[in-house]
Amino acid sequence: MKRQPRSATTLKKWRGEESPSVLRRRGCQFCSVYGPVASWRFGSSLGIDPIGLVSTCSFNCAYCQLGEIEQKTEQRKTFITSEQISRDLRDFAPWDVDIVTLSGSGEPTLALNLGEILATVKEMTRRPVAVLTNSTLLGDARVRQDLSKADIVAAKIDAVSEAQWRRVNRPVPGLDWQILWSGLRQFRQEWSGKLAIQTMVLASWSPQDQDQYIDLMQQLQPDEIQLNTPTRPRARQRQLETRGNNPLTAADGMQILKPVNAEILAIWAQKIATSTGITVRCVPLTATGP
Repeated sequence: MKRQPRSATTLKKWRGEESPSVLRRRGCQFCSVYGPVASWRFGSSLGIDPIGLVSTCSFNCAYCQLGEIEQKTEQRKTFITSEQISRDLRDFAPWDVDIVTLSGSGEPTLALNLGEILATVKEMTRRPVAVLTNSTLLGDARVRQDLSKADIVAAKIDAVSEAQWRRVNRPVPGLDWQILWSGLRQFRQEWSGKLAIQTMVLASWSPQDQDQYIDLMQQLQPDEIQLNTPTRPRARQRQLETRGNNPLTAADGMQILKPVNAEILAIWAQKIATSTGITVRCVPLTATGP
């Protein structure tokens, strides 16, 4: 039987344009698919959220657009069934996008059914699939096996020392900086797809930190480095629409973060590229901001 078109109100609820509290109050079904999102890294991207209404992550990053993470954990579990993602995805056919990206409301590798989700999405859409990860679970062989089904993995590295890592990314207790790096190196050795390193720059790095970053990238040899700086506001409280790139402002209860100057970012990008031979891309900015 052919599905009937949904009303504008229903689509709004399904596509995540209402707050989690409103959705819970109304008893509305959470939609695991959102967008398409205009991504400077990947083009037109359809988002898959394997986490759900409660933001859940092993980090609580100082700049996270989701705001304060509601559930901080490194324990994997099934949050959204693969069957629901398949149902939700059908409503977005014919998937006329450049890529499908798993990210959403937290750390996607926490989803115990990640491999099944990736297989389902690739089979249905016939589009390249990317996973954005904070790298914390790459030491787990089962996570690496799940990620092998993706076409692109964009792994977060925002620091070159444990002190900087704890200050910027604010990991859950029990996570270890050296184990994170060991897992990332292991993944690089096993991974046959495209590995991108995504780095958020909140302030100018010292020459010493820049040199250490370059050394780490020379060891890792990713296919691409993506330098980012805050161009989206940070939610003061959980809002589901922040998983996309909706134009929210301070009037919407958002905290505006100051980006690094575009010229500073460009100079560092050139230094990295010249030193490593790795392609470096920067978030589009004006000379003074986004």
